[in-house]
Amino acid sequence: MDYTAKLNEALTRLHDEGRYRTFIDIERRNGQFPHATWRKPDGTEQPITVWCGNDYLGMGQNPVVLDAMHEALDATGAGSGGTRNISGTTVYHKRLEAELADLHGKEQALLFTSAYIANDATLSTLPKLFPGLIIYSDALNHASMIEGIRRNGGAKRIFRHNDLEDLRAKLEADDPAAPKLIAFESIYSMDGDFGPIEALCDLADEFGALTYIDEVHAVGMYGPRGAGVAERDRLMHRIDIINGTLAKAYGVMGGYIAASDKMCDAIRSYAPGFIFTTSLPPAVAAGAAASVAHLKRAPELRDLHQERAGILKTRLKGMGLPIIDHGSHIVPVIVGDPVHTKQLSDMLLDGYGIYVQPINYPTVPRGTERLRFTPSPVHGPDEMDRLVHAMDELWSHCALNRAEMSA
Repeated sequence: MDYTAKLNEALTRLHDEGRYRTFIDIERRNGQFPHATWRKPDGTEQPITVWCGNDYLGMGQNPVVLDAMHEALDATGAGSGGTRNISGTTVYHKRLEAELADLHGKEQALLFTSAYIANDATLSTLPKLFPGLIIYSDALNHASMIEGIRRNGGAKRIFRHNDLEDLRAKLEADDPAAPKLIAFESIYSMDGDFGPIEALCDLADEFGALTYIDEVHAVGMYGPRGAGVAERDRLMHRIDIINGTLAKAYGVMGGYIAASDKMCDAIRSYAPGFIFTTSLPPAVAAGAAASVAHLKRAPELRDLHQERAGILKTRLKGMGLPIIDHGSHIVPVIVGDPVHTKQLSDMLLDGYGIYVQPINYPTVPRGTERLRFTPSPVHGPDEMDRLVHAMDELWSHCALNRAEMSA
């Protein structure tokens, strides 16, 4: 076998489909986000504005977070020293888990190195704890949930996205005595639509199922204290396991689950993805704990975030651009072709200093390729004016349709 030839074939397929990704070298400027510097391949530099970051509230540069990280770094050094079971648990990890448990009104929280690992490790471990478990998974669940469910060796049922009747039919078709779990998201990040949380909880109660929600794109940003959509809708008490991230609205790194003390203890004790992974550096845990605590008391940031997202959607709609608007903070503009999407992204970056990455298959279905904008409280009127002007010019230049998509 010519292994190099096979690698070339695989990479050529991506190039031919217009889906090959390149990394853009960006240097963020502390205190100036969303402004950053693009270090071009030719060695020159260009100032840019980041419009596709997941640091939704700018907490990655908040002095409260940075001060906590500096203090922990000076006190403890760089790394954690090992896995949580061996030498990697510190007072900072415990403090963060306490903040997260309090945030979600749960008995306990369990920290992972990312929300991807938290989903994968938890969902792949649950059938060990509940033999015969059947997991009912929304068709548009995140890749980390899909992977965890795929790897667990148990039974799974995929129901059509947000389709309660399809879910009901699948629940009714299975053994009433079998243990069950319904897995879904609060906000689906590519379209920005919401899961029908209350109705899903009603079905779980009716069929004796556990509930598992991914609040990754909602924690910090929805609810009175930032616990997510389930808090906003007063439904947290009906969710058995809540998954969240510290790498988006909280501006740092890491993921977690929040659940009962017994559930967290069992996952901690049985999940290889937890047992054999080095824990987060103490400075990261300290920064995340400070961020979570701060955002519990900062509803004004959440309000401003929603306001900025609403303004951008209104202005793009006013120009007839095909955006999807489900009422969340996520602003997808549909292009519908991978090559054109990449061209638009390149032209925005090179010609206007606007950085937004193309979203292509397999992240979204073919024919729905898009630019996904994530406005934040630190994207001011000037940045918004430049973006809207650039999109208007390029949409005309590329002769793209201005037919608005319905939500």
